[in-house]
Amino acid sequence: MLLETERLILRPWQEAEAEDLFLYARDPEVGPAAGWPVHTSVENSLEIIRGVLSAPETYAVVDKETNRPIGSIGLMIGKASSIGIPDTEAELGYWLGAPHWGKGFIPEAAREIIRYAFQDLKLETLWCGYYDGNVKSKKVQEKCGFQYRYTKEAVYCALLDETRTEHITCLQREDWQST
Repeated sequence: MLLETERLILRPWQEAEAEDLFLYARDPEVGPAAGWPVHTSVENSLEIIRGVLSAPETYAVVDKETNRPIGSIGLMIGKASSIGIPDTEAELGYWLGAPHWGKGFIPEAAREIIRYAFQDLKLETLWCGYYDGNVKSKKVQEKCGFQYRYTKEAVYCALLDETRTEHITCLQREDWQST
């Protein structure tokens, strides 16, 4: 599957992109904010491409100018999500390499994934979350029409072996259609 926006291509990750992934995922400002540890080597990033980023509906966010991945975005549909949702719903997740922050890339990618989820996959509801303090992620969700639903305290973040507060937002197809 390949999705396209004005500045981006959303497509499956390729194993040959382990160095590109490591370039951004080794930054302590990126992964921990999203709930995953910094990558420790190119080999670690390759393992993540093979095991995590190869999941269905997971895409590299590729800058058309460089034809290189700068982040990732994806949908965890139904049971693939950790928040307990039916197969007619999905959780949206994303991250972006720090040098590309503040340029609107993730809202642009998210809008295309949202369109795809509602129009092509016929999903009813999309969920998204952000950990306390991740203002950038909160702003992306607001820009894309997600509405605050609830807060979960003491959420165990297994990959980092710590507990956090998570805020959950939601976007329903009928609300998206009316914008």
